[in-house]
Amino acid sequence: MSDTRQPPKNLLELRGIHKCFGGVIALADVSLDLRAGEIHALLGENGAGKSTLINILGGIHRPDAGIIRMAGRDVRIGSVAEADQLGIRLIHQELALAPNLSIAENLFLGREPTRFGLLDRRKLVADAQRLRDELGLPELGDVQARVGGLNVARRQIVEIARALAQQVRILILDEPTASLSEAESEALFEKLRQLRSQGVGIIYISHRLEEISRLADRITVLRDGRSIGTQNAADLDMRQLITWMVGRELKEHYPRPPHQPGEVALSVRGLHAPGVHGVSFDLHCGEVLGLAGLVGAGRSELARVLAGVVAAKSGEIAVAGHPVKLDCPAAARAAGIALVPEDRKRDGLVMTQTVGFNLALPWTRLWAPGWMPDFPRRDAIVGRAMTDFSIKASGPDVAIGTLSGGNQQKVVVGKWMEKPPRILILDEPTRGVDVGAREEIFELIGRLVTRRMAVLLISSDLPEVMNLSHRLALYRDGQILRLGQADEFTPEQVMSELTRQPKIS
Repeated sequence: MSDTRQPPKNLLELRGIHKCFGGVIALADVSLDLRAGEIHALLGENGAGKSTLINILGGIHRPDAGIIRMAGRDVRIGSVAEADQLGIRLIHQELALAPNLSIAENLFLGREPTRFGLLDRRKLVADAQRLRDELGLPELGDVQARVGGLNVARRQIVEIARALAQQVRILILDEPTASLSEAESEALFEKLRQLRSQGVGIIYISHRLEEISRLADRITVLRDGRSIGTQNAADLDMRQLITWMVGRELKEHYPRPPHQPGEVALSVRGLHAPGVHGVSFDLHCGEVLGLAGLVGAGRSELARVLAGVVAAKSGEIAVAGHPVKLDCPAAARAAGIALVPEDRKRDGLVMTQTVGFNLALPWTRLWAPGWMPDFPRRDAIVGRAMTDFSIKASGPDVAIGTLSGGNQQKVVVGKWMEKPPRILILDEPTRGVDVGAREEIFELIGRLVTRRMAVLLISSDLPEVMNLSHRLALYRDGQILRLGQADEFTPEQVMSELTRQPKIS
């Protein structure tokens, strides 16, 4: 008997998509199809063309050539409004929220309920609370809270909720879990599976290959603006997938640096600050101390105190055995502490400036101590950083915003290395960078540790923080629960302790 089952229905078809920017080819003959009720992963290194492709679907760019079909009908997506009318919702990695408005106002921006021609604020709040509960996103919290005061993870959840608040046929997510905890990511995955069961087609971009293998039905890989292939997720092993993406074999995915710990570089005793409650630990030269904790545990708060961004209320901090008072970032720099912040675009770089400007900025007193800047010295500082950290840019005068996420991150690290710090704090160092750039950052960490630098590594990526660190500190509610050799922990133990409900006395 012949098989009478119908093949899966294509919700979206892209055929022969081309796009150039100023003579530079961004996409060349790219084809992709998305089925109704499918999670389709779109993978590739930064610069592979993923963002250009989804921006075409979102109405931000128009293709130079090619065909777009939805449900078998040719369509033209000339604007974001036209994409909305077709039921295409795009959630960018760089969030598009109004920071001066509340969560509720952002959720219904442009669709606010009115009464007698005026904003019905009471109904707005009630609708937002109902949406929060229907979507199963309690992490949204108080819907009247101002978005500008939220951390990266909660802003990400607001963006996702806003997209799901409207009727959606195709949902496109770009790195949606980059700032989410394990539990928040699982809640998102469950919501995506529900949407898939309702016939929604989902295009999912992520550099976290572990979650792709758990979530995706099919995978399409782009490299250098071209389609490398599409295959069922179940049929692709991790090594083959990485080779497709980068065009070469990668080394061990998490190369732990050689461990030769020396003297204590940083000693913290009884530290109290907003979100930090009695933290004590030692960090040695030549080691990576990993801080494992869920989003909201107070990890970034601790990093900001140690970097002098937030002053401690009480406690003692010593660098190389000498007590220090870290009441401002300049004091931390003078003590030999540098921070690579969680949000590099907001806190780590001047995005309106060039690569050279950002690399030279911390050393202005060296090359411009008086009224006459020493530009050759400035150029030497910039050139050393670009060479030492393999920053891929056509030159120092290139706008920092044109670089890939991985190269931007290398600028954030490299700008401190003209006179290397004793202690480097890395807060989510691989957030939003591709698998090839992650490898380069891992190698960079290893090189710095080999030079006897002390590294405090904060990461939401559990395999990353467990495998790169020599010692591991489990962090919850602004406190260290347990500290020991990284090899003493299993992932199950870590997650059990981090998610365990605190005892009520």
